[in-house]
Amino acid sequence: MLNLNGITVRLGGRTIIDRASAALPPRSRIGLIGRNGAGKSTLMKVMIGALDPDDGSMEMPRNTRIGYIAQEAPSGDATPIDTVLAADVERAALMLESENCEDMDRLGEIYERLNAIDAYTANARASRILVGLGFDEEMQQRPLDSYSGGWKMRVALAALLFSEPDLLLLDEPSNHLDLEATLWLESFLKAYPGMMVVISHERDLLNNVVDNILHLEGGKVTLYTGGYDSFERQRAERAAQLAAAKASQDAQRAKLQDFIARNSARASTAKQAQSRVKALARMQPIAAMAEDPTLSFDFPDPDPLRPPLITLDMASVGYAAGTPILERLNLRLDPDDRIALLGRNGNGKTTLARLLAAQLAPMDGAMNAAGKMRVGYFTQYQVEELDGDDTPLEHMTRQMQGATPAAVRAQLGRFGFSGQKATTEVKKLSGGERARLALALITREAPHMLILDEPTNHLDVDAREALVQALNGYSGAVVLVSHDRHMLELTADRLVLVDSGTAKEFSGSIEDYTDFILGKNQPKADGGAKGGKKGDRASQAQDRQKAQQIRKDVNAAEAELERLTKERNAIDEAMFAPDKAAPKYAKMTMGDLSRLRGQVNTQVDAAEQRWLELSEQLETAD
Repeated sequence: MLNLNGITVRLGGRTIIDRASAALPPRSRIGLIGRNGAGKSTLMKVMIGALDPDDGSMEMPRNTRIGYIAQEAPSGDATPIDTVLAADVERAALMLESENCEDMDRLGEIYERLNAIDAYTANARASRILVGLGFDEEMQQRPLDSYSGGWKMRVALAALLFSEPDLLLLDEPSNHLDLEATLWLESFLKAYPGMMVVISHERDLLNNVVDNILHLEGGKVTLYTGGYDSFERQRAERAAQLAAAKASQDAQRAKLQDFIARNSARASTAKQAQSRVKALARMQPIAAMAEDPTLSFDFPDPDPLRPPLITLDMASVGYAAGTPILERLNLRLDPDDRIALLGRNGNGKTTLARLLAAQLAPMDGAMNAAGKMRVGYFTQYQVEELDGDDTPLEHMTRQMQGATPAAVRAQLGRFGFSGQKATTEVKKLSGGERARLALALITREAPHMLILDEPTNHLDVDAREALVQALNGYSGAVVLVSHDRHMLELTADRLVLVDSGTAKEFSGSIEDYTDFILGKNQPKADGGAKGGKKGDRASQAQDRQKAQQIRKDVNAAEAELERLTKERNAIDEAMFAPDKAAPKYAKMTMGDLSRLRGQVNTQVDAAEQRWLELSEQLETAD
């Protein structure tokens, strides 16, 4: 049991948490959620004792072992496996003592305790955790200082999980993980034996791992039973109840105010009016649930281009004159494609994204791109490199040189930067707001293709949902790298697996890929029967190829329909506005134009019918 009793925290004169109280059930799995800046990390610091509240208290059983990842990533010459093993402080101390102990009775006690805590399987357990987080056997033996900050944080996470504290506290544990490691982490946490409080914006993790949601809003906390979807339903019901109660109270308030206004001056009713004044003063106003009007993503639609946008033909790509990272790349991207790049970090997803964004040139083979194609490429580096002393308005004005102030403001407004927000220094913006600004900057020219590399790292759940809706409303192509399974499921209709030095279509859904990663669909040692999952995947691949061909036919039919419609419009203009007639129709008689229009109109009807039939076939195939 963990009790929060009227916790109040003030930082810099501002109240972050205001008399927050909640009783968290024993051995529960709590998802701590709230908008960016709501105070989730502050509340977690109170839980670990790193921050004393200004008021209130916290209660938990005595001798509870609390586990939390420190802000600083581990470093030095130690290897990942040694760092993880050292996290079990008791085991490490007992092992060291056993090496120099000469007291046989004490040595017996040590060995008995080592057996009790399963110390002799520690290496295997630590290695399994590291493998799950992306470290193969060779990587486990390299010094920590040979890794980037993100990989070091993975080691810190592995060490925390290995230590198995009674109360496990996790603050955005998947931020430094790829999709594959995120799936493993989710599976591990499902089986975790202790109590857990996890701050996360991953909808799937919150649905599959936690059994209670602690929602922090306006400095207050509310505990909901169930996962995130259950929380949303309960909160929607609560919002509806609040709205109804507020409407009823507003009506009652208006009635009281009307009575007071009409009767205060009359001697015969002054007493009743005075009692209404007191009743009005006692009435506590009901606040409607706050919505953030600045939560906005609106990608400008590009002018149409004929497919394909990009084709790769046996292309290779790498850096400088070194060995190619990816080879034998054969890929076609059309204007309506929604592609997710899958594969572990380090396999080349970002390299492929940079090739498609024309930041890298192919080392071999061919890459052909539409001449007028514009690409918007988003990476975390763009968020980090924003000048903190400048405002969103200054950033956008520099990027949109020659544009009118109204056009600059309009682009910022698409992403929630209107009014005062547009002139707020970037260093005062939250991580999510900076990510929105970076997205606003890369889409200023209405790109035909968006390439988004981990766009959700700084976004809370509501912002991620808004981004999903914006992507689904965008008419250009999308290439997405993300560990957010919910986003991939709702936006991607093609999956490309980057693995073993190349990139190939993955037949199946995100759910199939999840099973594949977790080993549920691995073939048997003897190769298995030809039917079953393998046969299903072959059939799915054929269906997918068929759907792609139909999609191409639909695009061709749509282009033909558009061409014929423009020709018919040109004939109409020649017939009814001869002074604006195109040269090819200017010398034709009215009778010739009328006959030609009849022929073209018949062709339009036929093209429209073919387009409709193909569209129905595509809908069925999809």
